[in-house]
Amino acid sequence: MKHPFKIQVLSIAVFVLTGCSTQHTNIPSYLKDYKDAYKEDPRSANLLWFKNAKYGLFIHYGLYSLLEKGEWVQLRDTIPLSEYDHLKNTFTAEHFNADAITNLALDAGMKYITITSKHHDGFCLFRTRATDFNVLNTPAKRDLIGELYRACEAKGLGLFLYYSYGADWKHPYFYSRDSGWHNARPAYKTPPPEYKFKEDADFKGYVDFVHTQIKELLSQYPNIAGIWFDPIMGYYHRPDLFPIDSTYALIRNRSPHALISFKQGANGEEDFMAPERGGNAKVGQQFDVAKIAYEKNKYKPREICNTLQPHAWGYNKSKDGLHKSADDIIAMLDEANKMNANLLLNVGPKGDGSFPEEDVTALREAGKRLLTN
Repeated sequence: MKHPFKIQVLSIAVFVLTGCSTQHTNIPSYLKDYKDAYKEDPRSANLLWFKNAKYGLFIHYGLYSLLEKGEWVQLRDTIPLSEYDHLKNTFTAEHFNADAITNLALDAGMKYITITSKHHDGFCLFRTRATDFNVLNTPAKRDLIGELYRACEAKGLGLFLYYSYGADWKHPYFYSRDSGWHNARPAYKTPPPEYKFKEDADFKGYVDFVHTQIKELLSQYPNIAGIWFDPIMGYYHRPDLFPIDSTYALIRNRSPHALISFKQGANGEEDFMAPERGGNAKVGQQFDVAKIAYEKNKYKPREICNTLQPHAWGYNKSKDGLHKSADDIIAMLDEANKMNANLLLNVGPKGDGSFPEEDVTALREAGKRLLTN
């Protein structure tokens, strides 16, 4: 005898995992106060919410957190691929708690969270069929993005997903160091056999991978606020390799409300600029493509991203005790407000997923002052 319920569940699972259209009628919880605007134009409503949100939590978390030397450790220490890959066997994320993270964001006065779904090392914190280099194939065996997504939905917080499009040190078909940017790959003395890029046409293998993962993200987490691409210098060095218009069209078609950011801009079709550390920061001005994108985006909303550690975004143990204070946070918020910009403030969780206590203390103290004032 066939079981209709089992068949129905299987059909739903296939729908989600194959990346079918994510157009839906449910309004994301963080847009509950923008219902009328959302019904008229989802993307405009989302952008209006974003401009009013002002303050968000950035989270850089991944395998690099285990090494406690920042998020670029694989490249800077030229850690062999096989050695770095082995880190996933000890990734437990035992203290990554989506409920606690969202509560902290609310206590701090934040309206949204942006988290690294995939950083430059290629490790994914979400359920994906495109690569086995993901959190489900670690001792954690949990979809961390899914957990945070559900917690944000329950509490009315927006969720942006950071995705490293302009660098991937794991994927076989990302371009080589001598074909573009020196940070495209670690400076291994002998190129690993896993790196298959030989000519520009090979890059299509990477683009197909990215588009597959974007479909997965938009299908599995349909109410996310948007996609936050990085690093822009990987794009500026070889813009001819990236079908940026097609990538953006994929997002627009599958998630009409979702916002797109790619730092100061790739093609000028981004919804907001996200300068790093300062509202007027510019990079890549030696490239015409960077100048053109900046001119197209310069009057759009801005989000200044900064970090509570002295410099690194991923956890760096050597800087414990030197993180920014509540006073520093208030000063950064004041500076962002003067520029009519949002502040996206980063925490680098430790390897087990817990937040440094000094960051928790500073964020809560700053939150109390914001509430009082």
